[in-house]
Amino acid sequence: MPSIFYQASVPVFIRTLKSLDAFFDKGVRHAEAAKFDVAVLLNARLYPDMHPFSRQIKIATDTATGVAARLAGQEPPTLGHDEVSVDAVKARIAAAIAYLETLDAGSLEGAEEKTIEITRQDKTVTWVGRDYLFNYGLPNLYFHVTTAYALLRHNGVPVGKRDFLGG
Repeated sequence: MPSIFYQASVPVFIRTLKSLDAFFDKGVRHAEAAKFDVAVLLNARLYPDMHPFSRQIKIATDTATGVAARLAGQEPPTLGHDEVSVDAVKARIAAAIAYLETLDAGSLEGAEEKTIEITRQDKTVTWVGRDYLFNYGLPNLYFHVTTAYALLRHNGVPVGKRDFLGG
C-alpha cells in the first residue's frame, strides 16, 4: 500500500487537474453553444488586479508538478504551452498530468522529512516536506483551481460541485 504522504499528494494532484480539464471542456462547449469567443473565458478575471483564467491554469499546473517534483528530489518540469488558447491550456494540463503519472510511491519515500528550499526573486524559503505539501502545495493548488472554477461559473458556465470534485 502506498504511503499516506504519497496518497495525499500525487493522486490528489492528478485528480484535481483532471477535474480542472473536464470543467474547462464544459466552459469551451458553453462558449461554443452560446456563440461567444472562448477567449472571453481564457482572459476572464474576477477583479482587474487578479490573474486571468489562463494564468490560474498555469499556476495550478506549475504548483502540482513543482511540488511533486521537489518532493521526489527532481527538478520541476517545464510544461511549456504558455500561449493563451484552448489547445495550449489543454496541452499544459495534459503535460502536467502525464508528468505526475510518472511518479510512484517510491519516488516520494521519506519526502515528508525532506528539506525543500525555494528561491523566488530575492527570497529563499525553507520547508520540511510535510509542511511544504500541506501548508503550501495543496492550498495553492486548490486556490487556483477554485478561482478557475469561479471564473467559469461567473461567466455562466453551468458547472457545479460535482464538476469541481471530479469522478
